[in-house]
Amino acid sequence: MSGQWPLWEVFTQPADGSPHEHAGSVHAPDAEMALQNARDVYTRRGEAVSIWVVPSSAITASSPAEAGPFFDPGNDKPYRHPQFYKVPRGVKSEE
Repeated sequence: MSGQWPLWEVFTQPADGSPHEHAGSVHAPDAEMALQNARDVYTRRGEAVSIWVVPSSAITASSPAEAGPFFDPGNDKPYRHPQFYKVPRGVKSEE
């Protein structure tokens, strides 16, 4: 162990209710301290109404080097795209 506290990923939600977005990272010994550190670093101007902290070690991500094989199974199903469906008569569009 390097003697450094664990790394936590910080996600903040803006006051307008938009989804949480990744804001950055903080080091902290536990979740409570990670929340406090995240508040101090990423919400100084009152731009967030909610903060999530997640241990970086708990995140599993796909590899950019394997993007082709990983995402190809979904690319061969064009029927999943909305242009393949007709809107029933009487349904109002949100446009």
